[in-house]
Amino acid sequence: MSKRVLCLLVDGFEEIETITPVDLLRRAGAEVSMASVTGDRFVKGRCGVVVQADSELANIIHKAFDLLLIPGGPGVNALRYDGRAAKIAAEFVKAGKPVGAICAAPTVLADAGLLEKKRFTAHFSVFGELKSALADERVVEDGELVTSRGAGTALEFGLTLVRRLFGAEKEREVAESIMA
Repeated sequence: MSKRVLCLLVDGFEEIETITPVDLLRRAGAEVSMASVTGDRFVKGRCGVVVQADSELANIIHKAFDLLLIPGGPGVNALRYDGRAAKIAAEFVKAGKPVGAICAAPTVLADAGLLEKKRFTAHFSVFGELKSALADERVVEDGELVTSRGAGTALEFGLTLVRRLFGAEKEREVAESIMA
């Protein structure tokens, strides 16, 4: 049975932080559902790239997933306001399933109360709010949480998510196939 990943999409998502991990996870064999939180079929990234969502979050939230991916970008503010992303992240962690959050997305994990006594990193723009963020770490794993700094670390972040779902051999295989 294939591993299933839920990726949350909202206008203002950071394109590199979304497409890179989704691509790597799909190369590894994961079934990735890019779900529009707002229900809009087409979601516009922070740099104007429009992505067609695979589904609406409301239509697939009841399905079983193995990993949650929360991209960063200015759209994170809408995710936080909506509130469902924090609830979903908390449910994944409670069930022992990994949650990946990159850039500003660790603020969603903070909203869910998941960063208490955890090692994590984030984009420097949210360090004022996330005072314990590790500024010098590119990708940080602590328990079920996988966090990363931003667009420049998206490849490493995505490969880490591949390893979490499929193991180190699959991570190496995917990395070699893209000459990483």
